[in-house]
Amino acid sequence: MAIYFRRRSKIHLPITLSVSLMALNVTLMVCWIIILAKGSWWTTLAIGVVAFTMILAGLSVWLVLTLKEINLNNRQANFVDSVTHELKSPIAALQLYLETLSLRHLSDEKRNEFHGIMAGELQRLDKLINQLLEVGRLDAIGESEEPQDILLQPLIEQFVDNACMQWNVTREDAFRLDLQPVVIRAGKIVMDLILTNLIENAVKYAGDPPEVQIQLKRVGKNRVQLRITNNGLGVPHEDRKKIFQIFYRGGSELERRRKGTGLGLYIVHTLVKKMRGRVTVHDRHDGLPGCTFELELPGRVDPPQALPLQKQPAAAPSL
Repeated sequence: MAIYFRRRSKIHLPITLSVSLMALNVTLMVCWIIILAKGSWWTTLAIGVVAFTMILAGLSVWLVLTLKEINLNNRQANFVDSVTHELKSPIAALQLYLETLSLRHLSDEKRNEFHGIMAGELQRLDKLINQLLEVGRLDAIGESEEPQDILLQPLIEQFVDNACMQWNVTREDAFRLDLQPVVIRAGKIVMDLILTNLIENAVKYAGDPPEVQIQLKRVGKNRVQLRITNNGLGVPHEDRKKIFQIFYRGGSELERRRKGTGLGLYIVHTLVKKMRGRVTVHDRHDGLPGCTFELELPGRVDPPQALPLQKQPAAAPSL
């Protein structure tokens, strides 16, 4: 995956320039119409109006494309800031603990504590690198894997347990599960990536203490619906489509309190779209603070045809 280091761009100049050119174009078109209408030069008038209209349309398209490019540029700049921080933090922590271990005589208990912290930082670094690699080959994920009938209930519970270990919470305190025994035909790797990102994201952006509700049910004849609700600050309405774009993270990296790269939800959205499903974000139905991520996927089969998967540690990257 190629990453381009660019400065953050401002949108004031292209907007001002485009509006000025559009205003000049409209003024010239009006003058053109008045002058030629007085002389009854209708053919020339028609050609001129068409030409001016095409120029105006071209300027509008140019403005839209320029604003999109600037937004992408700014998201990439935020992404670079985020990844730089995410890479430096575990490396700095590892260096500090290694120097402490080499320069001081520590008790076995303290030494084991330091080793545990260093292992955690290495795992964090490994997750970030894996996530970057997954984005680079996102189109090929699951292509070489044969789809299988997956019973979703034990798979969701597996990633719930993984999230509890990662964020040091208990399932009884942090999660409320309402899972019907539904089955979906999909690639195991694809479902691992989708579920681990959504579930860990829900805990990560939940309140203190975190409260996450997960509901899984059948909807219609061949649809499965997964709803993941937390008690966090929620997602502003203006960001609800943007959060699924690559590199996007709301706000500035200097003001952000949560770690991440802005890739997790992009991975989820891309994989769900490949499966002909959809993922959206809404307010909570009960009116409380937080939000609900709603995932719908096709391809349900009758539960007796599928066998639960063996429980394995998940290595999929999260947001």
